[in-house]
Amino acid sequence: MTEIEKLQEMVEQLKKMNASPQIDEEIKRITKLIRNVKKSIAANYTPWDRVQIARKIDRPRAKYYIENSFDDFIEFHGDRTFKDDKAIIGGIAKIGDHVVTLIAQNKGNNAAENIASNFGMPHPEGYRKALRLMKQAEKFGRPVICLVDTPGAYCGIGAEERNQGEAIARNLLEMSRLKTPIISGIIGEGGSGGALALAVADIVFMQANTTYSILSPEGFASILWKDGSLAKDAANMMKITANELLDFGIIEDIVREPVGGAHDNPEHAAQYLREYLIDKLNILVSQPIDVVVKNRYNRFRKFEDYKDKG
Repeated sequence: MTEIEKLQEMVEQLKKMNASPQIDEEIKRITKLIRNVKKSIAANYTPWDRVQIARKIDRPRAKYYIENSFDDFIEFHGDRTFKDDKAIIGGIAKIGDHVVTLIAQNKGNNAAENIASNFGMPHPEGYRKALRLMKQAEKFGRPVICLVDTPGAYCGIGAEERNQGEAIARNLLEMSRLKTPIISGIIGEGGSGGALALAVADIVFMQANTTYSILSPEGFASILWKDGSLAKDAANMMKITANELLDFGIIEDIVREPVGGAHDNPEHAAQYLREYLIDKLNILVSQPIDVVVKNRYNRFRKFEDYKDKG
């Protein structure tokens, strides 16, 4: 049993005792101690630790944030060509004073939900649904918010037959010139082109315990060392955490999480996300759209100025 678990057990035992000012004070003292221990541990998280937190089965996923960070969500379905891909949820929502088009990659919190959403790995029809909704947002002047949480786009035979690569490339092209503000954020895993297809945006953020990478650490280790079991070593050298990518200028912001991770206090995580999005929307919608699109173009052009910081 870890130190935190022992302290939490003490709190539960105290709660079962007859209430008194002394017991209440002791519960407060131990709770504060738990928080301080978690802060100390979080300050020393390795990249592999953050990979594990991003993948936690009880981490709040897109559906949770849709229900708790946004208001009055109306879901739309289908790409008008093949079928509705449940790995991507899209529709219209309110957040603060803004009506937005919300597009989110969908994972589950149990086996049944993950199977239904294909473990957050979209098919090409998912990306085409997303693009359909983005073009609709452009037509009606709604900002677009994308929540990214995928290990990567689905690479099955059917997906390739329906032009997975073209669907992703089309999103990259159209998002780069979409005449409405776009905010994209990583809320779990941001893997490969499957993530990038929803992350060509004016502002890209990451929650504190998320990852954004060209492929999974397991895939990286398999290619580089022919041994997927070396994923931990791969994660520690890939530069995939929010702090590292902020330092390289790949993202604009890190949205804080509750101490220990979003799974420790989903309500607070949803509130932090809501406050951040409202603040950034207020800034973007106040700018002329031609300026927004030009700044988006320049945002990605500056990546060519990358210099090795290793």
